[in-house]
Amino acid sequence: MSEQYVRRRRKRMAEMNVVPYIDVMLVLLVIFMITAPLMNLGVEIDLPSATAEPLTDQGDPLMVSVTRDGDFFLDTGDRPQLVDGETLVTTIRAIAERNPDLQVLVGGDRDAAYQHIYAAMVLLQRAGVPTVGLIGDPDED
Repeated sequence: MSEQYVRRRRKRMAEMNVVPYIDVMLVLLVIFMITAPLMNLGVEIDLPSATAEPLTDQGDPLMVSVTRDGDFFLDTGDRPQLVDGETLVTTIRAIAERNPDLQVLVGGDRDAAYQHIYAAMVLLQRAGVPTVGLIGDPDED
């Protein structure tokens, strides 16, 4: 009597193995979590420090940064852009027409001449901004 081998054919399953994709996704997530805080999207200025009461939150204000060389950077939420005086006036005027309660904050470098910060405030006044504030770092007392 001969033994017969019975072969059973296994059906192939058409499933995708997602484990390697999950590993790649987790590695990318860790990379983005580490590099995101390192990205500096603002303008590097050294703000003066003083004791003052913080402003109440009235929405997202526009930010105008003045460097020590007198350059103006306008931050509308995306990324600060280097602008000249006339571009600053026309851009802020267009935004202020749509938002009458617009608040603009001016951040001047600690080593910037008062003349440059004052010029930024005059340009904002020409643009029709009703509220201009100055920002700084809190005192370390």
